[in-house]
Amino acid sequence: MEESYIKKIRSLVKDEFIMVNATAIVIVNDKNEVLLQKRADSGLWGLPGGLLELNENIAIGAIREVKEETNLDIRIKRFIGVFVNPFMRWREHDLAQVFSFAFLGEVVSGELRVNDFESTDMQYFNYENLPQIHSMDNIQVIEAYYNNQFNLIEGEPYDG
Repeated sequence: MEESYIKKIRSLVKDEFIMVNATAIVIVNDKNEVLLQKRADSGLWGLPGGLLELNENIAIGAIREVKEETNLDIRIKRFIGVFVNPFMRWREHDLAQVFSFAFLGEVVSGELRVNDFESTDMQYFNYENLPQIHSMDNIQVIEAYYNNQFNLIEGEPYDG
């Protein structure tokens, strides 16, 4: 397996602040509750998704990340928007500005299962009872979904 792009970049730039591309996927059940994963690194909740690899198609990266984290196979139903987290921290010194490409996904197969490396729990939550979300871009994605605001760029309506 090829070395992770992020690991390769980190080996070159060490603790420097970098920009990364990521995906965030809204998956809802028949009660319109959103699937969240409890992150192993922070104990906070977030949407399935993750960092893209070099030369990886954004939609393919989204599908791959959901499979790795949840064991679910999805199809992309709709683009929600691009959301920016100007300062994200993983571990002690892994700092980045994150550009999250958000999608609405639909489960086509698979059984929900926790990936012990990245998550400690997976649950569906309704909008009124969301737990503490780990990043501002994930909060913005969830709000955009529930407010039916699609095709957003950094939280602003896209008129293109």
